[in-house]
Amino acid sequence: MGSEAPKTQDGTYRRGRFAPSPSGPLHLGSLYTAVASFLDARHQGGEWLLRIEDVDGTRTRPGAESAILSTLEAFGLEWDGPILRQSERTEAYEAALARLRAQGRLYACRCSRSDLTRAGASEHGAYPGYCRDLHLESTALPDTPVALRFRRVPAHASVRIDDRLQGVFEEAVDRSVGDFILKRRDGFVSYQLAVVVDDAHQGITDVVRGRDLLDNTPRQRLLQEALGLPTPTTLHVPLILEGKDKLSKSHQALPADPARAPELLSRILQLLAIPMPKELQHAAVHRQLEAAIELWNPERLRGVIDISYDLL
Repeated sequence: MGSEAPKTQDGTYRRGRFAPSPSGPLHLGSLYTAVASFLDARHQGGEWLLRIEDVDGTRTRPGAESAILSTLEAFGLEWDGPILRQSERTEAYEAALARLRAQGRLYACRCSRSDLTRAGASEHGAYPGYCRDLHLESTALPDTPVALRFRRVPAHASVRIDDRLQGVFEEAVDRSVGDFILKRRDGFVSYQLAVVVDDAHQGITDVVRGRDLLDNTPRQRLLQEALGLPTPTTLHVPLILEGKDKLSKSHQALPADPARAPELLSRILQLLAIPMPKELQHAAVHRQLEAAIELWNPERLRGVIDISYDLL
């Protein structure tokens, strides 16, 4: 199911990735994460792959992918190998679901958010398991949409993550999330399933992403264990905030302007605590990145929680 990652001089296997969603142009928060992931891979002598997370076709915007690629190129972030697009990976996701179904780890659920709200279940709480033993996959009518959930989240057992930057993070998934969704009622597979299948397929050994995704990692670990997939190491970097909110497309974050690439890259490298020589600040992006690859040390970010957008 996976592919072999490249072997580096120290004998380890290193391959990182950046996986944007084509729901709009690349904004500065995503670019900051992309730079961190790129530097981490290149510093270790590894490859850096690009994956377009377009599994949810309702969020894809025309022209967004080409705009993202153009921005990455303008900032000198050159990826290795072909681009993987989740919209072309349906068979792989269905195969993973079939494996879980054969293990008895999958069940159909007809509960909508409004159903759970009316029943008194918190929208953001653990799923109470109403449909767990109803066997709806064999009895549901064709016009009754159902989601597919992961069965048997271990009860009262914390999943422990040792993140390279955030340290130890533990979560009892049965109490925080419960049996989580792997395929939605509208037919799209979930982020959790797609990401573990694709990371294994691409041979990803090191995942660098924003701190807001740290609590996704325990669910992904459970899926990796159930599917017999490798578990990449993780490094969750601080978020860039606008006020109290994460800088994101949903908050109308400004696109990263390729015309300002040297200036913006210099600021991003400062936010990543890279001690760039003064003579290279605002230099051509390839010169900045060459130096930053050598100087990359995520330990300098330890203890940093979030970063203000105003600094950009």
